[in-house]
Amino acid sequence: MSRPTPLRDVHESLGATLTDFAGWLMPLRYGSESAEHNAVRQAAGLFDLSHMGEIFLTGPQAGQALDYALVGHLSALTPGRARYTMIVNGQGGVLDDLIVYRLGDEEFMVVANASNYEKVGNELKERAKAYNVVVDDRSDQYALIAVQGPRSQEILATLTGADLDGLKYYAGLPSVVDGRQALIARTGYTGEDGFELFVANEDAAPLWHALMAAGEPYGIKPAGLSSRDTLRLEAGMPLYGNELSVELTPFDAGLGRVVKFDKPGDFVGRSALEAVKDDPPRRRLVGLVARGRRVPRHGYPVTKDGAVVGEVTSGAPSQTLGKPIAMAYVDTGVEEGLAVDIRGSQEPMDLVELPFYRRKK
Repeated sequence: MSRPTPLRDVHESLGATLTDFAGWLMPLRYGSESAEHNAVRQAAGLFDLSHMGEIFLTGPQAGQALDYALVGHLSALTPGRARYTMIVNGQGGVLDDLIVYRLGDEEFMVVANASNYEKVGNELKERAKAYNVVVDDRSDQYALIAVQGPRSQEILATLTGADLDGLKYYAGLPSVVDGRQALIARTGYTGEDGFELFVANEDAAPLWHALMAAGEPYGIKPAGLSSRDTLRLEAGMPLYGNELSVELTPFDAGLGRVVKFDKPGDFVGRSALEAVKDDPPRRRLVGLVARGRRVPRHGYPVTKDGAVVGEVTSGAPSQTLGKPIAMAYVDTGVEEGLAVDIRGSQEPMDLVELPFYRRKK
């Protein structure tokens, strides 16, 4: 049975189409997913992300424990800043991609994907045993609401006195929003400027209503998982289970930059990743733009002259480009003459570098 978020009643009152996602009952769309997508690109969208996991590490060796447990150099983070990183197994395979926030000298919050946060929490507890640190999964205590889009700062500024101008990308600030305690993070998964608000469960519905009311003059819309997926696809952002998996290393995914070999000490997966870091990749992650109207989908073969040279990981119609797009792993060195096998029809594709969309600063 799917688990509801603290905002289920809100979603039902808005007529959302609800679906199971990683064991959670989540809004897929509220009406037109293209309207929700375009609202985020042009104004603002409001998302319920309460299915994400929040795991806290507290203690004098919290930073060192994370340096060992994850591929990044998290002890180097200054309080108030965040970093994108990954947790891998001993063979270097990606178990999840994460955002880690340093909340204080001895406190970190690890945000994990809904499908993986229990596994991540268990791994962190196991890997931190040798360190003076407490690992505490507080996912049940937090709701997460994201306001994303070019008008998001104007909207949020009507509800908080926090210094949003001074809040950098990948930074977090404890503050008060609409009279409620919140961690305001300048992060997102849409390719737009925006904020993610971590709040107590009981504050989620009042805060949602306050943000919708504040955003109404700016054109805000509630946005579901469907538009979130097309937005992140246009922005070239990976999704665990599609572009990332335990079968792939960060280097396979073109994200070797997150692996920090120069940090002090050992870390899980280090020797396996060092052994492959200089190897030329067999395949690389690329963008595909369809010349026709048929949409490439996850798992469809990428072909050249009838031979399979890759596989689509994510695909959808792009509202911004007006064409179907996809991310795919394609054999290194293959650049032209590509097609995707869509139910037996070879649909021609143009290969492009990611991302498909980059917002104007």
